[in-house]
Amino acid sequence: MAQAPSLANKDTQNKGAHACPVCLHATTCEFMTLDERTYLRCPVCECTFLTPSQRPNRLAEVAEYRLHRNDIYDAGYRHFLSGLTKPLLARLRGKQYGLDYGCGPGPALAIMLREAGHQIALYDPVFFNDPNVLKRQYDFITCTEVAEHFHHPAHEFQRLNKLLKHNGILAIRTQFQTDDTAFANWRYRHDPTHVVFYRENTFRVLAQQFKWQCEIPAPNVVFMRKPPIEMAYSEI
Repeated sequence: MAQAPSLANKDTQNKGAHACPVCLHATTCEFMTLDERTYLRCPVCECTFLTPSQRPNRLAEVAEYRLHRNDIYDAGYRHFLSGLTKPLLARLRGKQYGLDYGCGPGPALAIMLREAGHQIALYDPVFFNDPNVLKRQYDFITCTEVAEHFHHPAHEFQRLNKLLKHNGILAIRTQFQTDDTAFANWRYRHDPTHVVFYRENTFRVLAQQFKWQCEIPAPNVVFMRKPPIEMAYSEI
């Protein structure tokens, strides 16, 4: 059971301050300390993140990932993934080439998109660490239950922007953090590999930074569309 949360106040808001790992805003505030883990909050994009020194190392992360049992043919798991695939497929025209970024050991999402007629490349830093797939651009990129694991989100989103073609879609699924009073007992927080939590506003701030069009087509799903190349050049 989580210990009672300790909320930040004016006397402690600069304690252990770090730059926001998502939008890179210079100053963040202490938000809560729970189970000897300290979480910070960005006042600009409103993300919540674990103090960097408390992030798990790669060995601990891999051990936790290997406990996950995501059967690619499990109907319930496929239904869960359809929360992203259904609205994404409705926006894809013709056969397209996508990337499942952070696909994990059982790339069920990629299989579902292949069944719909699309080509899908796989990348995962642990299970499918093929740097060659990061040397081209894609019509769309999926990032499902991955962004909350990013230790350096700003770097990851910069990479994803480079991998995405103009007018392409970056489709992200992660549990949005909403109710601060529920944060202590939030199931999502208790996964030790979840180190950053996003709100809708977090993605809208990111969209402004990258000049993406931001759409939230379903709960906990966000689509970022990179502007067409002619529009990108017109803004230079």
